[in-house]
Amino acid sequence: MIAEETLVQDLQHPETRSQAFKVLVDTYKQRLYWHIRRIVLNHDDADDVLQNTFIKVYRNIEGFKGESKLYSWMYRIATNEALSLLKSNARKLDIGTGELQDRMLGNLKADVYFEGDAIQLKLQKAIATLPEKQKLVFNMKYFEELKYTEISEILETSVGGLKASYHLAVKKIEAYLKEGG
Repeated sequence: MIAEETLVQDLQHPETRSQAFKVLVDTYKQRLYWHIRRIVLNHDDADDVLQNTFIKVYRNIEGFKGESKLYSWMYRIATNEALSLLKSNARKLDIGTGELQDRMLGNLKADVYFEGDAIQLKLQKAIATLPEKQKLVFNMKYFEELKYTEISEILETSVGGLKASYHLAVKKIEAYLKEGG
């Protein structure tokens, strides 16, 4: 795998940008897709958000200063794009994001790209009951196995706050699953 610094330099240089962007997409598309998918729950929406994320990365790479890791910066863009899509969808339907989440969960079983079993569906329903920040922290820590320092960079918040959010999320999920979901 290409070193991140070299990749950023290649992305910021007009003559190497195109090839470097292909490397960037190949390197990160899978991880970003699943990060987005856990937020929007729908394959088509996840694909759209992923595409928008890469477009924003391409357009804004020259302004990337390297103050955070490249993938942290991209995760932040992907997270913001996914949350914006949810808010936009809720506005279009004239419902709250909570109700939208309930509808999306209802559609999850019918999604041909959802490969989970009944237990996975229950877990997704439990995660959907969490407040937005706890949901993001739980997904990044549990599914993506990111370190708190990495999540801190992505969400621009303190490690202590993240640990508290994760702990609360786990407790709420456990309680939901014990109640029978």
